[in-house]
Amino acid sequence: MELRTLRYFLAAAQEENMTRAAELLHITQPTLSRQMMDLEKELGTTLMLRGKNGLTLTDDGIFFRQRAEEIIELADRLEHVFAEKNTDISGVISIGATESVGSRLFAKMVKQFSDKYPLVRFDLYNEMADDIKDRMDKGLIDVGLLLEPIDTSKYDFLRLSQKETWGVLMRDDHPLSGRESIRLDEIVQYPLILPLREKVRAEILNWLNCEEKDLHIPLNYTLLSNAALLVEEGLGSAFCLDGALSIHSSPKLRFIPIYPEHTTRSVLVWKKNHVFSPATSLFIQEINMLRAKME
Repeated sequence: MELRTLRYFLAAAQEENMTRAAELLHITQPTLSRQMMDLEKELGTTLMLRGKNGLTLTDDGIFFRQRAEEIIELADRLEHVFAEKNTDISGVISIGATESVGSRLFAKMVKQFSDKYPLVRFDLYNEMADDIKDRMDKGLIDVGLLLEPIDTSKYDFLRLSQKETWGVLMRDDHPLSGRESIRLDEIVQYPLILPLREKVRAEILNWLNCEEKDLHIPLNYTLLSNAALLVEEGLGSAFCLDGALSIHSSPKLRFIPIYPEHTTRSVLVWKKNHVFSPATSLFIQEINMLRAKME
């Protein structure tokens, strides 16, 4: 199986039409159709269904598309690494970041590095910590900004000093919105919006001393962006961190810390014993310089 074949398949899947995909690839439609049939024969499965209205991916086709995209992304990045060796420091650094207070410090680091090495470009993925770790393990992200709890055994890391405080985001007309802090036993009677990340979710349920079936949970969220809008609409109150809220502040909402206080920290992580591109290696050096200043 060649990279060219994977690119052909991705083009056909994207366009959902053999003729348009062939035009995009600058090959003939019969050539592309034959390549796709050979690919399906090699894999022993049907990847796409051909119909009058175009192409539709099968379940195997959807799975193959996901893996093909990862392989092509890795191949492209590998090409960039070797291209960088013959130029001034340039290339692409892929970073993944959750919503946190640490995002502000991370943003300053990226800006300072970009000023020093203007030929370097950053690709930013805003996702849940588990998704960032998964992409990092596959070599698709170089450096991640994650929130504890996190298993750092596979990574080098820098734990940032700023504390992130857990609290409840609610509308300003909520019965508890006037409090300076909220006891956990007071909030359980109201509709709650919880993070979808499993470790964090389990921790919150442990704080509440409740099982999910005993709570009214109309929504689970990954990032706070859209969840904050639903809080504003009155769907429920969201457990979140003050750092995430600072990115999505609204005059109609109030963030109230929970009592007793629960805090966490942001962590910058990258793979141990991994050979990075020159640009990424320099960026990690900058992180290590920050770690030296903090220690």
